[in-house]
Amino acid sequence: MRKYLIAAHGTFSSGVKSSLDMIAGAMDNIFIIQAYVNGNTAIDEEIKQVLEQIGNDDELIIFSDILGGSVTNQLLQLASGPNIHIVSGSNLPLLIEVILGDNETPANEVIDAAIINAKEQMVYVNKLINKHRNDQTNQD
Repeated sequence: MRKYLIAAHGTFSSGVKSSLDMIAGAMDNIFIIQAYVNGNTAIDEEIKQVLEQIGNDDELIIFSDILGGSVTNQLLQLASGPNIHIVSGSNLPLLIEVILGDNETPANEVIDAAIINAKEQMVYVNKLINKHRNDQTNQD
């Protein structure tokens, strides 16, 4: 079974989890870690608690917020573990696509495709609107 961990600074993880629950329904295979909330300065214990819920046949896909950030750096110790994948720079479109992706497709393929599609969701909308307006003006 695929299981997921969303780990980030502050309450970002719980906010993303709340959005996922609204969009896809509540799932019991998604864990969150909120670093530096309520005096929490290290996430080692939370990581340990999540790992205790991962079986030998499970895959764990970890989403973190900032590449090179303290949360991702603490999670790097898991990168060499079997069936563990770490994705940094996460956003909601990425999580939706991976979590709702085909569980029969290898995780690395699902993740690679989702990263490409998530990047396409990042758009400077003002620029897009101005381009559309300019295109309309040039057609007139």
